[in-house]
Amino acid sequence: MATNPNRRRVLSGCALAAFACIAPLSQAQSVWPAKPVRIIVPYGPGGAVDVVTRKMAQKLTEQTGQSFFVENKAGATGTIGASQVAKAEPDGYTLMANDTTFSLLPHIFKKLPFDAATDLAPVGAFVFAPMGLAVNAKSPFKTLADLVAEAKKQPNKITYGTGGPGTTPHFASEALGIAVGANFMHVPFKGAGEATQAILSSTIDFQIASTTGLMGNVKGGKLRLLAVSGDKRLAALPDVPTFVEAGTKWPGVVNWTGLWAPKGTSPEAMARLQKEIATAMASSDMRAFAEGMGAEARQVGSEAFGRMLKDSTEGWGKVVANTAFEKQ
Repeated sequence: MATNPNRRRVLSGCALAAFACIAPLSQAQSVWPAKPVRIIVPYGPGGAVDVVTRKMAQKLTEQTGQSFFVENKAGATGTIGASQVAKAEPDGYTLMANDTTFSLLPHIFKKLPFDAATDLAPVGAFVFAPMGLAVNAKSPFKTLADLVAEAKKQPNKITYGTGGPGTTPHFASEALGIAVGANFMHVPFKGAGEATQAILSSTIDFQIASTTGLMGNVKGGKLRLLAVSGDKRLAALPDVPTFVEAGTKWPGVVNWTGLWAPKGTSPEAMARLQKEIATAMASSDMRAFAEGMGAEARQVGSEAFGRMLKDSTEGWGKVVANTAFEKQ
């Protein structure tokens, strides 16, 4: 039976129209981000990584029009959350935020539940913050020299809190003890935020942590900084000396925050994410946020971040070797 030419033209037109509708839809679905993005912070809320990541998530949400949200997965020095991201679908919708502690992990554990080199891809680092030694505002220790003198007089009596064994604040505190010849008592908590609460309640004597996690309580008059890391004082707190100025030979540690994605995440998603992070760090409010926390607002891209991680891991190996810490 002969086909009606007009009917053939109508069917052909419908097919073309359907294809025209499907093509843009397919293209739109491939553009990242097309749905909410989860950023796992492998520590409890309130610490430096959590504070900085929430600000970055807010900026990325504003810039892309898609939701970026933070989910805290604390435990095992950050390895529980990191392992979850390492095993996630590499589609760009599950990321991990972490800090200098990530480069300590090979020195802390005999075996990790993931391979940092093959399971996770570094996206970039941002917000480089000095670390400060904080005490309660009502503490009898007015200077770092006061605290050290008491620690030498009564070994293991002066307590310090951290987010857990093997974290950057843990080894930073131990490095300070080695530098000044004093023995402090370590009190681990589930997160840096909990350690800060312990200082506020005078449960512990001091905490070494990133200024991004401490500054709110310092400015609020609840905590007092005795010293900060780095080679210069904070513009926000010009009266607080550096560790070297306070009489030690230890310059301290500068903490950074960064993002990782599961290995295999598309180059397009990785590139877009780096671009958005760079845009965020160049914004006036992000710069004001960092500076208000005594931090430096800058971005390090994927390749440079990878090299930085390698150097940091090697550097921490030398610090850990001089402590009594045994791999878990």
